[in-house]
Amino acid sequence: MAPPRPRHGPRRRLLRTGAAAAALALLSGCAGAGGTSFGGGDALNVLMVNNPQMVELQKLTAKHFTKETGIKVHFTVLPENDVRDKVSQDFSNQAGQYDIATISNFELPFFAKNGWLHELDGYVAKDPGFDQDDILAPLRESLTAEDGKLYAQPFYGESSFLMYRKDIFEEEGLTMPEQPTWKEVAELAERTDGSRPGMKGICLRGLPGWGEVIAPLTTVVNTMGGTWFTEDWEPQLTSPEFKKATKFYVDLVRSHGERGAPQSGYAECLNNMTQGKSAMWYDATAGAGSLEASGSPVKGKIGYVPAPVEQTKSSGWLYTWAWGLQKASIKSDDAWKFISWASSKEYEELVGATSGWSNVPAGKRASTYANPEYRAEAGAFADVTEKAISSADPKNPGTQPRPTAGIQFVGVPEFTDLGTRVAQEISAAIAGRQSVDAALATSQKLAEKVAEEYR
Repeated sequence: MAPPRPRHGPRRRLLRTGAAAAALALLSGCAGAGGTSFGGGDALNVLMVNNPQMVELQKLTAKHFTKETGIKVHFTVLPENDVRDKVSQDFSNQAGQYDIATISNFELPFFAKNGWLHELDGYVAKDPGFDQDDILAPLRESLTAEDGKLYAQPFYGESSFLMYRKDIFEEEGLTMPEQPTWKEVAELAERTDGSRPGMKGICLRGLPGWGEVIAPLTTVVNTMGGTWFTEDWEPQLTSPEFKKATKFYVDLVRSHGERGAPQSGYAECLNNMTQGKSAMWYDATAGAGSLEASGSPVKGKIGYVPAPVEQTKSSGWLYTWAWGLQKASIKSDDAWKFISWASSKEYEELVGATSGWSNVPAGKRASTYANPEYRAEAGAFADVTEKAISSADPKNPGTQPRPTAGIQFVGVPEFTDLGTRVAQEISAAIAGRQSVDAALATSQKLAEKVAEEYR
C-alpha cells in the first residue's frame, strides 16, 4: 500500500508539535496501567500487543533467540489500545524506552515522516538470508514510506473474513455461501442464534477504539456504499449510506451478537468463538490460527469464507503488525537481529515444530503458502487468507473516491483521535444508551473539525 497522501494539500504539521503528537495518541488514558519495568543493561526492550502469536513469540525468545545470539529481550505486552497509546508517546518523544515496538501500516507513514523510525534497507541489504522478496507485495508496499525507504518488517499480515461453525450449520440445515452478502449473514445469524445453549449467532467487535469496533464497521460502510470523507474532504457520517451500514451493524450485534458486546474486541470474540459461544465471527484472518491450534476445542469445526459484501467485489481490510525500530535506540544492530529472527522463515518453522503450523504468524511470506507442512495443517484457511490479503485495495476500497488510502481507517494521523471518539459514540449505541442517529450526528461534527485541516 502506498503511503496515504492527501490530495488537497493538508497543513504540513503532521505531528511536528506537541498538539499534533497528541492527535496520534489515543485518548484512553490507561497506557500506564500495570506499570512497566525495563530489562536494562544490554537487554532489548520490546513493546508489543497481547495477541496470541505475540505471546507465543515471548515464550520462544529466551530459549532460541537469546540462546543463539546472547541478546536478552525484555517484553512489555499490553492490549491493543494501550500499545498504540504507549508507542505513540514513546516514539514521538524519542524517549528510547523501547527499542522495538509493534506498529501497523497505519502509523508507519507518519512515524517515518517525522523521523521516529530507523530505516531498515541497509540491514536488509546485509542480511540476504532474510529474503525480503519473499514478503508479500502488499505488505512490503504498506511498510515503505513516501521517501521510498523501508521502515518496518511484518510479524504477520492479515485481512478480514467470516468464520463459522460448520457443524452448527449442518445441524441447522444451513449453507454458507461461497461469497456471502451482509444480508445473508444477518439471516444466518438469526437462524443460528440459540442453536445451542448460550450460543449467539455472531460475534462483532463493539469495544471502543479506532482499531477495535471501527475496523470491522468501516468495512461494512465501504461495501454498503459509504465513506468517511469524499475526495474533497466533505464528512459523510450522516449520509444515507453511512447511516444504513452503521444501523445494520448495530442492529445485528444487538439482536444476535455476543453478550457484553460494548466491551468486546478481537480478544473477547476469539474467546467466544473458541468456547462455542458464537456461531459466526467476522474479524481478522489472524484469528484462524488460534481456532485451529492444537488443543483448540473448535479445531476442525470452523469454515472460512471471504468478508461479506454488498456493493463491492471484496471488502476485507489490510493490516499488519510489524516491527518498528525506534530511531533513538542505541541498540539498533541487536534490534535488527531480533526483527530479522522474529519475521523470518526460520521462526515460522520453529513455531510450526513447537506449536503446530496453524499457529504460525502467517500472512506475510509467499513461501508460507507454498510450504506443504503449513498447507497440510492450515489448509482450512490458508487459501482464503492469501486471497483476502492479495485482493485488498487500500486506494479504492469502496464505491466512491476518497481523499486518502486506507480500508478500515482514514490515512491521516488525526484519525486515531477521530476514530476513537466516533467509536465511543457507536459503542454507546450498541449498549443502547443512544440512537445510531444521535451517535452519527455527534460523529459528523467531530469529522468536520478534521476536514477543516485538509480542505
